Amino acid sequence: MKRFVQHIFLAVLVVVGLVPLRTNAQVATSVTPSGFGDRQFSMDTIYSAKRIRDDDKMYQISVWRRIDLREKYNLSLYGSGDNKANGIVTQIYKAIVDENAFEVFADPEFSKPLSIAQFQDNFWISANGDSIFSKQLYYLDFKEDFVFDKHHSQLKFDIKYIELVMPSQTNANAGQKTVGFVRYKDFVNYFKSHPTARWHNFQNISKSLTYDEAFESRLFRSVVRRFTNPDEALIADLVKSDHPNPEMQAYLNSLGFEYKLLEFENSLWEW
Repeated sequence: MKRFVQHIFLAVLVVVGLVPLRTNAQVATSVTPSGFGDRQFSMDTIYSAKRIRDDDKMYQISVWRRIDLREKYNLSLYGSGDNKANGIVTQIYKAIVDENAFEVFADPEFSKPLSIAQFQDNFWISANGDSIFSKQLYYLDFKEDFVFDKHHSQLKFDIKYIELVMPSQTNANAGQKTVGFVRYKDFVNYFKSHPTARWHNFQNISKSLTYDEAFESRLFRSVVRRFTNPDEALIADLVKSDHPNPEMQAYLNSLGFEYKLLEFENSLWEW
């Protein structure tokens, strides 16, 4: 009875205006991570396409990967026909040059924007001045963060950028050349609803996926070229110079790192 009287008295005070009524309700942070709560949560909203709070990153390591579009598993991204006009490289070129859909940069820090003319020169011209075809740009590199999000108890691949790379063979054997860097967030926002730029399963053409769906489902085969290390060195550079077959050893070390990531994920749920 006493508690009932207290509630009635508080209601009267609210009505007469002596006690302010709070109107800013707390938003569920599981739904809106940056919503109102005990404090504001910082997160990368510039380079990341995922909403992961910085405080929730319990474990993080950066991984640099390369997709060779010529591999059988990656043909759905490479495209069909002799000129690969419906492939991902051509679609990125059209988005930048024809649609001006997003910016392209000369560096992975996105501090040096490329003009469309500069990008076109990088895209079409090799080191000796010869013109090339888009199908000859078959290396697609990207950087991602391997993150354990403790808020959702999930491991996530947070891709930061995509790098178009001209192989050394295409570049008149003068070494590989970076064509340009694209923010993955910009890439996703443009291609997430594109009607024709899609991942196609040539064994079953009844369904196709958007590029962001293909990347999020990991429908590609890639090779790890580098991971976070104090020397900022490629895996190939960590192999001893006197090794009889350094390229094979670098590939084996890359696979070994992949298995370590899988082991890390599996061991998270062991008791």
